[in-house]
Amino acid sequence: MTTPEQPPATPAPVSKDRVYRSPLGIVGGVALLVIVLWLGIDALVRGEGRTQWLALAALILVVPLVSAFTLRPAVYANEERLRIRNPLRVIVLPWARVATLRSGYSNEVVTESGTKYQLWAVPVSLRARKKAARRTARADAERSAAARGERPGRGIGGIGGAGFGGLGFGAPRGDVDTDGPMRAETDKVMDDLRQLMEHRQSAESAQGEVTVRWAYEVVGPALAGAVVLVILLVAG
Repeated sequence: MTTPEQPPATPAPVSKDRVYRSPLGIVGGVALLVIVLWLGIDALVRGEGRTQWLALAALILVVPLVSAFTLRPAVYANEERLRIRNPLRVIVLPWARVATLRSGYSNEVVTESGTKYQLWAVPVSLRARKKAARRTARADAERSAAARGERPGRGIGGIGGAGFGGLGFGAPRGDVDTDGPMRAETDKVMDDLRQLMEHRQSAESAQGEVTVRWAYEVVGPALAGAVVLVILLVAG
């Protein structure tokens, strides 16, 4: 008596990535690329002789670098690993190999061996931190005033400042009505990543080794453009 063949086991599904990128970096990168391409193509079309070769070499050098430092950076996180796509490298870190995620003047991930990798896609904004701190302080002051039975937003002559309390619009605005401290957007991203790390660090699927790969698709064209540009400048 023969038994029916069992279907092959299917691999466990990989969780969907959370993708973090810098909107300002993307906008700035697109603007820079438009300017660079406009100037370079104009030199190629209207220039003559050596000028055209210089413009071509400059485009080959500058376009990959501008794209790498503005459009390329991204952070991908799922339940198994953290993948960091920086301008010139791609770093894959299983959560078990991450020691901590820390924020200072830049956001970084630190491995168990002490190696640090910067998160280019999650830049620190000191201005956003100060703004969040001011909003938190304002929300705390309004809650304290409400607890004392005072109407928040009262100003001189019964007309409030931001809240227009004297005109009956004294309730705190929606952006400050919170029970916890306000956080800058990039700090919220780091909080999400820390929470994911803490929950998944000991999981079996989050084990593995750290891998680092150079972005040859960026380094190669940039080096080629730099070499051609140097040769043209030296040759005169």
